[in-house]
Amino acid sequence: MSQRKVVCERAVAYFLEKYNCAQSVLLTMFEHWNGRNDLIPKIATAFGSGMGRCGSVCGALTGGMMALGIRFGTNEPSLEKRTETYELAQKLFRRFEKENGSVLCRELIGYDLSDPKQLEEARERGVFEEKCTIFISKAVETLLELTENRD
Repeated sequence: MSQRKVVCERAVAYFLEKYNCAQSVLLTMFEHWNGRNDLIPKIATAFGSGMGRCGSVCGALTGGMMALGIRFGTNEPSLEKRTETYELAQKLFRRFEKENGSVLCRELIGYDLSDPKQLEEARERGVFEEKCTIFISKAVETLLELTENRD
């Protein structure tokens, strides 16, 4: 089994363990690059289900954006260093949108998760396991491709 497939499967496994989509992507990528850090799943908590169940930008994508920031971001006020990270972020965003038809959680899964009835229906129908696992895996795969051989 390829290294990429193992990393993608790890992200899906985290999701199935009940981490949210953003946590699953960020935690997986951080571990792949750096090891374990207890702050990582915490920092991504509010980004799940399209920003705290608001149905906005998919948590798998925002988790990926945070991962790019951790790997390529800067602590300095450097436009040059930010620009490189922005370019990678744009590539991730555009590929995610092209592959999935949207970046918005509510459009991707077809439910408004801020509505308790729709949230329950999505759970009952297995939407998260059926659809979100694919978005998570694709986000991680894209991150691995974009960051391969970069430092």
